[in-house]
Amino acid sequence: MKHKDQVLTNKEQKAILIRLLSYAKNHTKTLLFAFFLLVLATVAELIGPILIKIFIDDYLTPREFPFEPLLWLGIIYVVLHLSSVFINYFQAFLFQTISLKIVQELRVDVFSNVEKQGLAFFDRTPAGALISRITNDTESIKEFYLTVLANFVQNILFLVGIFIAMFYLNATLALFCLVLLPIIFGLMQVYRKISSRLYADMSEKLSLLNSKMNETIQGMAIVQMFRQESRLRKEFSDVNEEHLESGMKTMKLDGLLLRPAIDLISILALILILSFFGFRSFIGPVEIGVLYAFVNYLDRFFEPVNQMMMRLSLFQQAIVSGGRVFKLMDHEELAPVQKGNDSPKINNGEIEFKNVSFSYDGETDVLKNISFSVKQGETIALVGHTGSGKSSIINVLMRFYPLDRGEVLIDGKPLDTYANRELRENVGLVLQDPFLYTGTIASNIRLYREHLTDTQVKEAAEFVRANEFIEKLPNAYQAEVTERGSTLSSGQRQLLSFARTIATNPKILILDEATANVDTETEEAIQDALKRMQKGRTTIAIAHRLSTIKDADQILVLHKGEVVERGNHLELLERKGLYHKMYLLQKGSDLERV
Repeated sequence: MKHKDQVLTNKEQKAILIRLLSYAKNHTKTLLFAFFLLVLATVAELIGPILIKIFIDDYLTPREFPFEPLLWLGIIYVVLHLSSVFINYFQAFLFQTISLKIVQELRVDVFSNVEKQGLAFFDRTPAGALISRITNDTESIKEFYLTVLANFVQNILFLVGIFIAMFYLNATLALFCLVLLPIIFGLMQVYRKISSRLYADMSEKLSLLNSKMNETIQGMAIVQMFRQESRLRKEFSDVNEEHLESGMKTMKLDGLLLRPAIDLISILALILILSFFGFRSFIGPVEIGVLYAFVNYLDRFFEPVNQMMMRLSLFQQAIVSGGRVFKLMDHEELAPVQKGNDSPKINNGEIEFKNVSFSYDGETDVLKNISFSVKQGETIALVGHTGSGKSSIINVLMRFYPLDRGEVLIDGKPLDTYANRELRENVGLVLQDPFLYTGTIASNIRLYREHLTDTQVKEAAEFVRANEFIEKLPNAYQAEVTERGSTLSSGQRQLLSFARTIATNPKILILDEATANVDTETEEAIQDALKRMQKGRTTIAIAHRLSTIKDADQILVLHKGEVVERGNHLELLERKGLYHKMYLLQKGSDLERV
């Protein structure tokens, strides 16, 4: 998915607006009630000037002040004003409640779709850009529902009411005032056309800011170790400057086409009305009450227009953000899923690769005609230099990426016929860099699989000897784990990942250089745990240290995506090929360290 956003056409903006409004269909009843209250409040506000017009023309001008009619006129005016205040409060509360619920639904929909994407999508999409869309862009959409939509509906309804009142007072002058509508509408269209491009650019710069910030924070240890603070600060400052420039352009546009332009139109309209009544005064008497009501309505007419114009920037931001969010929601690069209606079960965990070829980009094969089989309880090790295809075999077996050519079988059944749940529950994966979540030790082992009891969690920890350090922590299994488990050693994090994996008792065990980043003492504990974990399970191990896979039933030596050697440890040493060279190099390195 391309990171750069394109300027939206009018047709695209309209489609986005319709889609945003479609989220309101689940709240139809509440919306209708809110609209009903809005109509009542609008009517109450619009009747006020008419009551004052009646007072001026029927009582003040002829200097007649009967007590009872004036009392009722005053009571009605006060009641209408108070009613308008209370009704406006409740209708605004309802609109905002609906708005918050809609944005909540939208965020869940966006996040749910992101979770469904395959790993190929995350390989190409910066994490900061995704975070920006799920947080910043949905926040802009929230403003659309909270501030823009309710305001536009209320003010449009108010404008319609004003014109009805104007026609009631003087149809000729009301027709003159209608000329203002196409002028204002044209101004809005010009603003939207220009601001669409500016806000798209500003949103893109914000995504770049988030991406740069996320990347820097995630790699802070490297940044500080290689003294890259100044360089990254400058890069961040440059992107921030570009974001500022984009924001300044929008501010200049708002300053020119929003309130100042409307104020100019309102002055021209006031001149029109006063001129009309001025010429009328040469012909005959002018009703002061009607003049007051028209001027009052004109003032009330431009106030909602000003409010709508001032919120056009928020509206345009929301449309741009909506386009970015819906683009993410519509993106389909989904993780491979089950094919067919059969639901086979993994009983033995036997694995077979048949002439498997695979490419990440669709052009360059990283695996070429890979074939091997592993029986239940056997261990197969994958060795080779960086880029030889070891991790790609794991990615294919875990069904993280779609298979290009060839076939992968588990217990004699094609990999793609297994349900995702069956596959994930019976294939345990331990990575070189285990990922821990904020929470507790117990929750990281359980991973919210509620069927796992506290006893099972503790048994899993004991099985891999993780209990030895867990029980020394304050609160033991309820000890807090910080983000990515930064307060634990690499060995402790790895032991927790072992416990997490063994807790579900998988039939197949995949070890991706599980001992590469741990100290010698912890490695001994892990190796001891591994032997017990592998017993009776089909195991595929990516090995960095060849000394850890001497007992493997079969070793595949990979080079540039192909299997160049296969056999057990002794057989491969006797051939004196690539494995033999790798072994001698590592053995020499080990002797140098000693």
